[in-house]
Amino acid sequence: MSDKVLELPGLVDKIAVVTGASRGIGAAIARELARHGADVVLTARDPAPLAEVAAEVKSLGRRSTVVAGDLTLPDFGSKVVNAAIETFGRVDLLVNNAGATKRGNFVDLTDADWDDGFALKFFGAVRMCRLCWPELRKSRGAVLNIGGAGGRTPDKPFTIGSSVNAAMMAFTKALADLGREDDVRVNLVNPGLIRTDRLEKRIVDAMKADGITRELAEQQLSNQAAITHIGEAEDIARIVAFMLSDSGMLFHGSLVDADAGYTKGV
Repeated sequence: MSDKVLELPGLVDKIAVVTGASRGIGAAIARELARHGADVVLTARDPAPLAEVAAEVKSLGRRSTVVAGDLTLPDFGSKVVNAAIETFGRVDLLVNNAGATKRGNFVDLTDADWDDGFALKFFGAVRMCRLCWPELRKSRGAVLNIGGAGGRTPDKPFTIGSSVNAAMMAFTKALADLGREDDVRVNLVNPGLIRTDRLEKRIVDAMKADGITRELAEQQLSNQAAITHIGEAEDIARIVAFMLSDSGMLFHGSLVDADAGYTKGV
């Protein structure tokens, strides 16, 4: 069999802005979109790993531009969009992936922790959608927000993250209503336990706390979440690419749970 990646229709030569693109799910999404023919605008706080992702995109035969900075700053989003237009002339796709929220006992979480949780993931996404919307309307483009399974299934160590992800789902539904009028598709994917740096810390912490092997620590996390297995960033990236492609045209206002069974509700 050939190793050539079959191109998803409608992604070739598209211009995609991906936030939180320096590692984990964001980096995997940028690579996957490039594999299917898209050029990407990469943004995150840390320039060094962004440069590595840009090199990977180049190795796949596609172009990229890197804009390093903090999306919690009100003026930074406009720099990202301006860079996209200056480099590529337009924006076709927006993937809002940036943002991590602090876990912990609710009574120990401060106002600053809550402010930080909403500032990047929620308000950063809101700001990027507003800034990109005129371009997306012209290109009849698409928005894909990355939420999280905790938005549907809250638990006590994740009060901030669950609240932020629930807000992301509501925002996605509301924006999709406008997108129906403006011909911009708007959807969201809720990942569950995905093998990222954040999950790695939880695995290592469990290994140290309980004196167990990595295999047992991962099994423990899977059992606690009652899931079939821990996912990979590339699993989410493939779903995102499909939904952004012409093959995903029937997705609009969709909240897709990609969580290996973590969400138990109907």
